[in-house]
Amino acid sequence: MKRPLILVSNDDGYDSPGIFALVMALRAIADVVVVAPATQQSAVGHAITVQTPLRARPIQRGRHFSGWAVEGTPADSVKLGVSTLLDRKPDLVVSGINHGMNTSVNVIYSGTVSAATEGAVLGIPAIAFSLASHSEKADMRAAAAFARKLSGEILKKGLPQGTLLNVNVPAVPPEEIEGVAVTKQGRSWWDDGFETRRDPVGRDYYWLVGKYVWDKDTDVDDAALRKNMISVTPLQYSLTDHALYEEMQSWNIERLHRRRKK
Repeated sequence: MKRPLILVSNDDGYDSPGIFALVMALRAIADVVVVAPATQQSAVGHAITVQTPLRARPIQRGRHFSGWAVEGTPADSVKLGVSTLLDRKPDLVVSGINHGMNTSVNVIYSGTVSAATEGAVLGIPAIAFSLASHSEKADMRAAAAFARKLSGEILKKGLPQGTLLNVNVPAVPPEEIEGVAVTKQGRSWWDDGFETRRDPVGRDYYWLVGKYVWDKDTDVDDAALRKNMISVTPLQYSLTDHALYEEMQSWNIERLHRRRKK
């Protein structure tokens, strides 16, 4: 009997510490193939390459880490891996472990979440894992251990069509994690703008700066992290506002484009 196959991707690039920790954890429960960006692709969202050729080259990092580095985005990597590079359809797509949390509005920008979303679009159960630390030396133990356990559970149970899980792990030692919470996507947001700076030859350039404004709700992803809890958020890529859809049925909106009678 064949072992399950997991496609692993990310947005930090195939040579990041996070993806290496993830692969080492997942190989205990499945065959693992990496198809990840060749370079840093943070905050590219769900962009795909349509105007230039995609290139992929084989990679190997030790005995147990192999696959392809793709000169494209996280979504490119998953799409190319599933459609072309892999010998069979993966049973699970796992993205991460990202350096930095992907909660609230960050989900929209995240290449890590988008790699998992692409898996869901292709009809494959998918999970995104992020650690709330940008340090290259961050302790990945708790995130990697939970990734192995949750991935094993999803391999058994599956996920509804079009749904993925977005997991955020607090940046504390494993013994300080207070538990796991199933959460909603929060509404924290960035109050940001651009600071004008000048390069050595006198030309202006613009640097994004700002502060994170925290959601005050208690049942959301950000709230769990602040309690040193792992946050697990079910997401769908359908963006329909169903409540407003129902309300708009009474708007008689077709009157805005009525053809004149001849």
